[in-house]
Amino acid sequence: MAFAAYIVVHMSYVRPLPDDANPARFSEGRALRHLRRLTVDIDGRQEGRPGLEEAAQYIKGELEAIKNRAGPEYRVEVDEALVSGSFNMTFLRHSISLAYRDHKNILLRIASNSSKDDDPSVLLNGHFDSPVGSAGAGDCGSCVASMLELARLVIDSNWIPPKPIIFLFNGAEELFLLGSHGFVNTHRWSDTVGAFINLEASGTGGLDLVCQSGPGSWPASIYAQAAKYPMANSVAQDAFGVIPGDTDYRILAEDYSNIPGLDIIFVLGGYYYHTSYDTMERLLPGSIQARGENIIRLLHAFASSTMLLNSKQRNLEVPATKKSNDRAVYFDYLSLFMIFYSRKTAFLLHSLPVVIFLFMPLLLQYPNIALRSSLSTFSGLMIGMLIHASAVILAIVIPVVFSILRLLLSSHAMSWFARPYLAFLMFIPSSLIGLLIPRTIWISLPVSQKATSEKLSNEVLSDETFFWGAFGLYAFITLVYHQAGLEGGYLTFVMSSTMLISWFFFRVTRKHFGHQSLKSLAVYIIPSIPCLTYSVYFGGFFVQFLIEKMGMMGSLPPPYGYFVPDAIVAAIVGVVTGWCMGPILPLVSRWLARPLILRCLLQLSVLGLAISAQFFPYSEAAPKRVVLQHTLRHADASKIVDSSFDFSVVDANSLTFLFKNSPEAAKMLHIGSDFSLKADHHSIKSSWVAIFPLGFLFSGSLKFPAPQNDVSKQYSYLPSLSIDESALLSTTRARRVHLDLNLGSLKEVWVTVLNITGPLSNWSFADNKLPASESMDGGPPSYICRLSGRSHEKWTFWLEANTSEALRVDVAVLDQHLFDDTRKLKSLFPSWVDVTTFSSFLSTYYF
Repeated sequence: MAFAAYIVVHMSYVRPLPDDANPARFSEGRALRHLRRLTVDIDGRQEGRPGLEEAAQYIKGELEAIKNRAGPEYRVEVDEALVSGSFNMTFLRHSISLAYRDHKNILLRIASNSSKDDDPSVLLNGHFDSPVGSAGAGDCGSCVASMLELARLVIDSNWIPPKPIIFLFNGAEELFLLGSHGFVNTHRWSDTVGAFINLEASGTGGLDLVCQSGPGSWPASIYAQAAKYPMANSVAQDAFGVIPGDTDYRILAEDYSNIPGLDIIFVLGGYYYHTSYDTMERLLPGSIQARGENIIRLLHAFASSTMLLNSKQRNLEVPATKKSNDRAVYFDYLSLFMIFYSRKTAFLLHSLPVVIFLFMPLLLQYPNIALRSSLSTFSGLMIGMLIHASAVILAIVIPVVFSILRLLLSSHAMSWFARPYLAFLMFIPSSLIGLLIPRTIWISLPVSQKATSEKLSNEVLSDETFFWGAFGLYAFITLVYHQAGLEGGYLTFVMSSTMLISWFFFRVTRKHFGHQSLKSLAVYIIPSIPCLTYSVYFGGFFVQFLIEKMGMMGSLPPPYGYFVPDAIVAAIVGVVTGWCMGPILPLVSRWLARPLILRCLLQLSVLGLAISAQFFPYSEAAPKRVVLQHTLRHADASKIVDSSFDFSVVDANSLTFLFKNSPEAAKMLHIGSDFSLKADHHSIKSSWVAIFPLGFLFSGSLKFPAPQNDVSKQYSYLPSLSIDESALLSTTRARRVHLDLNLGSLKEVWVTVLNITGPLSNWSFADNKLPASESMDGGPPSYICRLSGRSHEKWTFWLEANTSEALRVDVAVLDQHLFDDTRKLKSLFPSWVDVTTFSSFLSTYYF
């Protein structure tokens, strides 16, 4: 089962087509030619660097070539749009305002020559910009390359879409979804979009998981019918908000529009997400091929759907819109096919196991039904439910205890990070111990003293107690999950349904083979195999995804933060083990809950912990993420006040661990062999305001003195903020300060952040609306605004204060240019460390 799951998740059965494949087929080879141009030939596609404009011109050139090849039956338009705007949003649970100007989007619209301008269209969206320090092959060069190949395929396959297809190559997603916001608010085609597909990547391949779908259920229904290699489940949408991050789906379907669509993401290879290791060589072969074959089918299906409506039609279809707002339940089975049903159907199906459980006391007493005996039977079933619940809880708690014990005797956390199999080796045996302990304590627990008129042994009655108790637990979890408005209850529904089928075959055959026969046990287990296979497939994928993401989930303050990642992984492995064993545990526990087997599992657990302690947590294939900021505090446009190297990590292994294993870098920073650090080495969160709110993922950040000699040599002028005009409003006591922000001679500015403290009552950003206030380092409330766009032009804006008290404005400018000393320091770290490096210019002003 595990091998089958591995093959499916890693796309090992998909054969990539070469670049000379039939023009009527999608080809991964042709897509990779585009990807090589974008990630190898072009040096960086970050805002503020020339590579972003090079990428935009390359994309536009390829689209023009496609347009020129189109026949007279097509109407093909290529557009280059500069978008500007300002709005408020919440990101990583922090409030922020965003102002942007002149970000470039490249668009292609393919329609029949008889199409109208207002025909409802299908949008395929992907971004061509990259995060700081990353080549962006997976995120999201693979998306752009796929889209270019898909655009070619539409023309070369002679498919004339019944409704227009719009390809949006947006150039500012990594700056918090600015490209898609600009399209929705300013482009003439935005009101025609009736459905969208957003392509994203949080890794370098694997199945392209549908992690969000809506509004309504019909986008997921289209996917279920059309996808060749489906991977989608409604659990992903339930859990998406927990994961730090966001996609353009939020802009297109939720915050600023109501377009039905799909959010499709590469999820494996998360080790390389937003790192310098996100290169072509890390892509999983077959992933782009599978994505392309899925997307072309989806484009056909969406373009032919009667549900496709433009914004005006959607507003008129109020009853239909309300009817379609319910999210559906959907999931794939080993990428072979999709199961899809509506929320109304889900309520009926997911309530059925509870109804069966509540009627079981009567059925077990039939035909001698009596109130007292039925209540006694129900009491026995509830006891069985509690025992199974205790087994599941122990399956989670015991691995967590083992993980803590290992860390108390180890010098580092996350030993499983580079080798996920170690997590299974350490925590599955201990989880099984937890599952079996209750059965060893309650060896025999009949449903009631007079459970039935038949003469059955205590073993038979005990098995019924454990079985119906487990069934009842999963039945109630399914119903509660549904009532909470979530769609992932299908997981326990499938388990309870499988248990019923297996129990039926077991009851039929045990009269022939005997209750305690291995043949009877086999008859019970065999019908469970499809459910168990799905559990291994989904559970194994979930644990792998979680392990890869633990390297970037943020670091918590010591001492407890050191234990958190191991405890989380141990708990999740316990949950998955309990889930995989759930349908068969009531019967197999009678065979396995024996002292000899428990001792064997305990020895395996101890052995796993001992083995894992011998492995280093990181490698080039699973790098440790480190953020290095060269912080330059300046008083005006030329005077440097302070210069420091600020370091932070985003996992449990602290900077002390990093420097102990990076002796050359430690030497350059003058860190002694005892690694004792003074209080003034601690870096405060306000130092990281240039990457707000990502700095809130950090704890234990450190700073070290840095040279500043190269600054004046390379920059004539530093960023400065000055008053353009100041006036007291005559109608109120408020005063308005007009300001000019000049970014000096900085050439590779990614973003500028304003942190404004004081009696701020209004400003010129975000339609004169302030976001919720934030607090840096426990200080007074402040308001944050991120500015991005062309840096050679000054920013002009105004701030309004409601008292005469001074406004304090902290300006932080993130520049991607590195000074020689910063480059040298970065190069001294070993290859298992990925260092995201940038310069940050900080200055403070009072008005």
